[in-house]
Amino acid sequence: MKDMVEALQAFLGLGPTVILPVAIFLLGMLFGQKPGKAFRSGLTIGVGFIGIFMVVDLLVNNLGPAANGMVERFGIELNVIDVGWPGAATISWASPIAAFIIPLGLVINIIMLVTKTTKTMMVDIWNFWHFTFAGAVVYALSGSIVQALIAAVIFQIIILKIADWTAPMLENYFQLPGISIPTGSTASYAPIGIPLVWLIQKIPGIKNLHADPETIQKRFGVFGEPIFMGLILGIGLGALAGYGAGDIIKVGMAMGGVMFLMPRMVKILMEGLLPVSEAARNFLSKKFGADNIYIGLDAAVAIGHPSVIATALILVPITVALAVILPGNNLLPFGDLATIPFIVAFIVGAARGNIIHSVIAGTVVIALSLYMATDLAPLHTQMAIDAHFDMPEGTNMISSIDQGGNLVNYVVYKLFALFN
Repeated sequence: MKDMVEALQAFLGLGPTVILPVAIFLLGMLFGQKPGKAFRSGLTIGVGFIGIFMVVDLLVNNLGPAANGMVERFGIELNVIDVGWPGAATISWASPIAAFIIPLGLVINIIMLVTKTTKTMMVDIWNFWHFTFAGAVVYALSGSIVQALIAAVIFQIIILKIADWTAPMLENYFQLPGISIPTGSTASYAPIGIPLVWLIQKIPGIKNLHADPETIQKRFGVFGEPIFMGLILGIGLGALAGYGAGDIIKVGMAMGGVMFLMPRMVKILMEGLLPVSEAARNFLSKKFGADNIYIGLDAAVAIGHPSVIATALILVPITVALAVILPGNNLLPFGDLATIPFIVAFIVGAARGNIIHSVIAGTVVIALSLYMATDLAPLHTQMAIDAHFDMPEGTNMISSIDQGGNLVNYVVYKLFALFN
């Protein structure tokens, strides 16, 4: 078992920029593409994701330190540290159930495709770690591998159904046809975030407030373009972090770069994906009568939209403020402040890019996430101890906004808590 887990971790260590091209090549061959065309599709998608993750790194490497500088500047002290998604993923893959999740997840996905209970074919194997985390929470709670695997399957089924539900939004608003997003840290916030947007857009007065990149650009001309929005929001964030003038400008330039470059990287990815997506539809339609099959990819393909980045940058200081003022919250936002674009992607899509409505809905969602992460902190900490995770110095308890404050994971955890 130990060797299997180590082999799995080594495979996943190659990262999505290697795993996804291999998976796409094999899928292309399976669906009847010629080897050369399938290889080109896989290679193009790999290059696209390299570009996307380079831009994501640019975002994280600038947004994360600025957000943390803000926390330190205002002297916020809370007793649960947000270790972020990297810590949560590390803890997940150290769980005894980790070796079972990928083969089990693939089988479940195939069964659901054949039985037409999902239209999403998830090729983003890396993000199976979200399923693993859901199962690992229940394992830490119950000590039962069977219960843990059932929990992981429940989480996966819910996420795939949410991915199906939100796929039309990806095509209509994000211009990503044939794609769905079964990423746990994005899909899990849709069941509450999307209804919140609907409610906000019914409230007199508030429903008429509107700001999106298109209207901003019309009003301010060249200075309303996404690249300038990124610059201005980045400068504001750097100023709140207490940076000097030079570093403030660096953060502004980085955010402008993210706004400008991400859509271009997504176009490269789509160039490789569309032929495979079309081949998959034709194959599955002939074999199983299935239609409108979606290729399930990482949420990184959607977070580069200017409205998503703008909403996330505004929500960073709001999240820090919420952590201070919310009674009963013990989580100090830290590692997952740079993950906020993933959390709000579907909220922004539901709001059709209206930044004002997205920020209002995002504020409510993040407030709930802080409470859920606080409640899960004792179990999250025990999972870290069992995984021999290096706890941050001087820290007694940890959690994460990404998974500790993940709505679907929290509901599954509470369900199993009733029987343990």
